[in-house]
Amino acid sequence: MSAAAKQLIRALRLRPHPEGGFFRETYRAARSRDGRSASTAILFLLPRGCVSRLHRIKSDELWHFYSGGPLVVVELTKSGVRRTRLGAGRFQHVVGAGTWFGAELARGADCALVGCTVAPGFEFRDLEMGRRDDLLRMFPRSRRVIGRLIPA
Repeated sequence: MSAAAKQLIRALRLRPHPEGGFFRETYRAARSRDGRSASTAILFLLPRGCVSRLHRIKSDELWHFYSGGPLVVVELTKSGVRRTRLGAGRFQHVVGAGTWFGAELARGADCALVGCTVAPGFEFRDLEMGRRDDLLRMFPRSRRVIGRLIPA
């Protein structure tokens, strides 16, 4: 991991995220609906050598690019793989609720700092990590990306 990534982790007080990378929750709405926060937000750092493993959640997730190298949000769909490159020129992307997705750095990038806003708010109990065998059955044409985003 680069010195710049280590410095960001320290300065922003980030900690390891179960899906990969590092994060810190920065906002949780006080208002709730059905016992769930209306919205949450995190800072998320993906350093070189890490991926955001394929997973899904029950809410829409809005990604905001802040700094660093480009990051690619990868979504598995019935029609194939959708890749959205965040960085200069594209600063936001929404992943719909229930979509299997992950992220990886673009080639040559050292790290990327993004924000993720979830509404209704994120709860760890809703995080479903993808299992390689299950996703290969559901998305057989996406073997390569599944292999990259669910490391052995």
